[in-house]
Amino acid sequence: MRATLWGTRGSLATPGPETVRYGGNTSCVEVEGANGTVLILDAGTGIRRLGATVGPDVGRVDLLLTHLHMDHIQGLGFFRPLDEPGQEVHIWGPPSTTLDLRARLSRYLSPPLFPVRLLDLPCRLTLHDVPLGEFEIGGLKILAALVCHPGPTVGYRISEGGVSIAYIPDHEPALGATRFPDNPDWISGFDLAQGADLLIHDSQYNAVEYPRHVGWGHSAMAHTLAFAAKAQVKRLVTFHHDPAHDDAALDRIIDEARGSADLPFELIAGTEGARFDLGPRTASARPTK
Repeated sequence: MRATLWGTRGSLATPGPETVRYGGNTSCVEVEGANGTVLILDAGTGIRRLGATVGPDVGRVDLLLTHLHMDHIQGLGFFRPLDEPGQEVHIWGPPSTTLDLRARLSRYLSPPLFPVRLLDLPCRLTLHDVPLGEFEIGGLKILAALVCHPGPTVGYRISEGGVSIAYIPDHEPALGATRFPDNPDWISGFDLAQGADLLIHDSQYNAVEYPRHVGWGHSAMAHTLAFAAKAQVKRLVTFHHDPAHDDAALDRIIDEARGSADLPFELIAGTEGARFDLGPRTASARPTK
């Protein structure tokens, strides 16, 4: 199983040399199974470049949305497989008690916000409500669960061959608390992350910024570290970087995190283009470009 980061920001960052290493695109991660199954997690602006790499040999593409905030769907209309006649595309999104997924996505993919309507796309499109619990796509086992973030929001755990990736890009498990509860049943997202070989997790704020944003649904770096330690993950990838944080600021946040304690996991700064190859549990998942 392989994961590739195509967008790591919480909102579009100003492009330029100050963001060239971490990147400026919003949330999008590609997961490829051993048999070629392609899962795409979120449709931020990073999905545009990802779409250009999806060749005709990929018979089916599954896009799993964590939620429908704009930074997670704003690249959807520029995802090339949607414009390919006959291409099989499945979009999965969190269920709502008011509108179905097609109605909610059509608010964006329709005039005046977008020139092409969702129903006019030439691909073979199927929309699904994400089942909360376990399901399977192309041999990849998926666990979906609601997490703490405004609006219906899910996180995902993807498993294959004894290894697992947890993806929780927008998450506030602490929600203003000074420490996490001792009982993991009271920690949002714990079952998704527990023992994961790779955790890709929200780390938007530093310690000074977070008190002004309690309840916004995002984590301070200290909370991300505590969550990863509590869940006993193997590797933590920081994600959903604040658009106001340039490369230098993100370097400082990561350096402070590494120096704050003897971390029981490997801490990896999430950068666009980073790739993680996960084989059996004994294999490495070091990032490569």
